[in-house]
Amino acid sequence: MRPDILVVEDDSSIAQFVAASLSAEGMSPRVAATAAEARGELRASMPRLLIVDLGLPDADGVDLIAQWRSECGVPILVLSARMQEAQKIAALDAGADDYLTKPFGVGELLARVRAMLRRAAAAPAPAAQLRIGALAFDREARSLAVDGREVHLTPLEYRLFERLARTPGKVVTHRQLLADVWGGDQVDQLHYLRIYMGHLRAKIEADPAEPRWLLTELGVGYRLADE
Repeated sequence: MRPDILVVEDDSSIAQFVAASLSAEGMSPRVAATAAEARGELRASMPRLLIVDLGLPDADGVDLIAQWRSECGVPILVLSARMQEAQKIAALDAGADDYLTKPFGVGELLARVRAMLRRAAAAPAPAAQLRIGALAFDREARSLAVDGREVHLTPLEYRLFERLARTPGKVVTHRQLLADVWGGDQVDQLHYLRIYMGHLRAKIEADPAEPRWLLTELGVGYRLADE
């Protein structure tokens, strides 16, 4: 079956270029020029992947990504002319899986799309609920509680915790976490991971300096304790 991909782009020339490239690769693209059109397309049928421009005429792309990420787990690839690091981080924080800056080559676009589809297809379906001691995680409700106290997580913090919670007790390498949470072009940005792991520990651990659940494997990665 041809993967269904929704391209949300108000520049018709770029939208047509992306759609034609995806179609030639054996995919089935749909195009929406506005946030309103995209919402209609999503209501009609959920795609396998979203490709989203940040500069839409009727909504800010970052806000839109945050809204969609709270409603579904579809991978999101950002296409944008915004090149500043803070703008990229804002989109990734909101819930985007990867970021491609305009102008871009068709080869890189297709490689990233293929990689995101592979990761989504290969990911095993994790249990809806996970309980480890006083820690309770519910994927369907997108909620996390410690000792009965609900912990508010930002979209990116949630994605980082959820990635570790897929394989409790097993180490997830720095590069795996960076690729799965921030995107394939961020695998060398270890400071992102350290900063957000610090945020998570501050919210979850009784003593962030002596973590009970979010454990460090020196030089390798992190794991979520399973007992």
